[in-house]
Amino acid sequence: MPRRVGAFVAVLLALFLAPALAEDFPARNITIIVPQPPGGGTDIISRIVGQQLSQQLGVTVVIENKPGAGTIVGTQAVAKAEPDGYTLLAGLTANMAVNPSLFKHLPYDPIRDFTPVGMMAEFPFVLVVSNNFPAKSVKELIAMAKEKPGQINFASAGNGTGQHLSAELFKLMAGVEMTHVPYRGAAPAYTDVISGRTPVFFDNLASGLGQIKAGTVRALAVTGAQRAPLLPDVPTIAEAGVPGYQNTVWFGLWAPNKTPPAVVQKLHAEIVKAVATPWVKAQIMHDAGVPMQTPLAEIEPLVKADIAKWADVVKRANIQVQ
Repeated sequence: MPRRVGAFVAVLLALFLAPALAEDFPARNITIIVPQPPGGGTDIISRIVGQQLSQQLGVTVVIENKPGAGTIVGTQAVAKAEPDGYTLLAGLTANMAVNPSLFKHLPYDPIRDFTPVGMMAEFPFVLVVSNNFPAKSVKELIAMAKEKPGQINFASAGNGTGQHLSAELFKLMAGVEMTHVPYRGAAPAYTDVISGRTPVFFDNLASGLGQIKAGTVRALAVTGAQRAPLLPDVPTIAEAGVPGYQNTVWFGLWAPNKTPPAVVQKLHAEIVKAVATPWVKAQIMHDAGVPMQTPLAEIEPLVKADIAKWADVVKRANIQVQ
C-alpha cells in the first residue's frame, strides 16, 4: 500500500474509531497518579473527586501515590503512560506551572507531554502573623518592612513551595524586603510563627485555618480574588493594600499527550458533573477550597499564564532548588 494511501486510511480509521472508543470508555478501572504523599491537599481532593467519578462511571477510580523529587516522579510516570485515558495525573500549580522554572532539567513538559482533562478546585493562601507582631494589617506590615528592610522574617514550608512563592510575589508587588526562613513543612514553621521568632507566614488556608480558629495566630489577609467564605471578615491582599495581588493553588486532572480527544471530552464532562455535585462541592468548601468549573479550552491558557507568572517571580527572587 502506498505511503499516502496508508496514512489516509489511518486517519479514516481514527475518525471512525474515536466515537466508538468514547462510547465504550471506561471498560476497566482508572488510575489517578498523585505525585505527593497520602494525606496532603492533592491526595484529598483527588480522592473526593475520584470517589464521585467511580459512582458516575461505574468503575473503580484508584488513587496511587507516587511522591518524590518535588512531584517529578509521579508526574513523569504519567507522561510516559499509555495515552488511553486510564492513567491520569493529579496536576497542581507546583508540578504544572512552577517546576518548569524551578528545575533546570525537568524530565517532562507540562504543555507538550499532557492533555488537560478537567479542573477540580482551587485553594487560597492566608497571610498570618504571630499574636505579638505589631502590624495589625497588610498596610502596617508593608510600612514596617519598608522601615526595616530585611529585618522581618517570614516562614515557608520549604524553598520553592507555594508558601515561599506567595511571600516572594508579595515582596515584589509591595516593594518590600523580608528574610526567608524555610522549614521542613508547615507544622515546624508554626512553632516559630506562634512564638514570634519568624512572625510572618503565607500558609495554605486549609492548614492555617485551624491555627486561626484556635487563636494562636492572626490572619491579615487571604490571597484569592475574593474573600474566603470561611473567613468572611478577612480581606484579600488586593483590597488590603496590594492591588492586583492574587495567588491560589489549583488542582486538576491531566492525561498523557495523544489521548483520544473523544475520551478526553467524555472524561471532562464527567469531571464537570462530579465537581458540581452537592457532596463534592461541600467537601471542597469544608476544606477551604473553591470548586472549579473551567471550560476545557481555557485550561491550557491558564497553565501557560501561570508558567510565565512564576518564571518571572523565580527569576527576580533568585529562587534555586538545585
